[in-house]
Amino acid sequence: MTGYRTRFAPSPTGYLHLGHMASASHARAMAGREGTFLIRIEDIDAQRCLPHFEQALREDLDWLGFESALPVRRQSDHLETYRSELARLHAMGLVYRCGCSRAQVQAGMRGRAPDGSVIYGGCCRTACIAADRPHVWRLDMARALATIGQAPGWEEWSPHGTQLVSSRAAEFGDVVLGRRDNGVSYHLCVTVDDARQRITLVTRGADLFEASSVHRVLQTLLGYDAPLYAHHGLICDDTGQKLSKRDGAESLRALRDKGYDAHRIIALARASLSDAPVTPADRYADR
Repeated sequence: MTGYRTRFAPSPTGYLHLGHMASASHARAMAGREGTFLIRIEDIDAQRCLPHFEQALREDLDWLGFESALPVRRQSDHLETYRSELARLHAMGLVYRCGCSRAQVQAGMRGRAPDGSVIYGGCCRTACIAADRPHVWRLDMARALATIGQAPGWEEWSPHGTQLVSSRAAEFGDVVLGRRDNGVSYHLCVTVDDARQRITLVTRGADLFEASSVHRVLQTLLGYDAPLYAHHGLICDDTGQKLSKRDGAESLRALRDKGYDAHRIIALARASLSDAPVTPADRYADR
């Protein structure tokens, strides 16, 4: 296993913790000696992504010896690129304006998507929302899948070889591709970034496993190559919950202050990865 082009893509919304280090280590290891390891800063949320957290993130990665083979890509520097790709989808008749408030979305929800997000009820799908009214842009998932002809699955890497995973894209409903504040969203940006950076192996946590169904739809619509995927288990706290900046997970710099050196922190992160399976066996299309 050599020659993969991978990326570690944190958001500067807090200090890095062991879960981030596990992801970074996993991505760099998967790149192999002959591959390429890149670092990307996913900072489109201007309210939560703060300069001092980005500075701390870069300092922590430098101290731990994680270096990007190419200049670090910051999503906030490429907003026009994402908006241009959204415009392509609009020209294809696959996105529409949605003026619903959060309360209205909750009231009209059709259940929960595979990743736990709300499935939008679709009341704006055929409405005419004025451009000057606050709105988000949503993908018309049914029309998108009809355009493609089928819901594309993906190849998931495992130590025993790759396996085809079946898609659940239709179960997500009309996901948001453009937020009110900046006109773009995670699903759109990460798909464009992986294509622009020519990522051949997307390595990330199992909490983003289901989102791959949405990303494969966007890749197909936009004519991007399909990468291989490798989702890893998650480091959890004593209650079984995923480590989270929001929930006060101990930061890497706090461990450093306690006397942990870089080698010990990396080894601890790698050893702490969950052994739980990433996905139920019945998600694999070839079984």
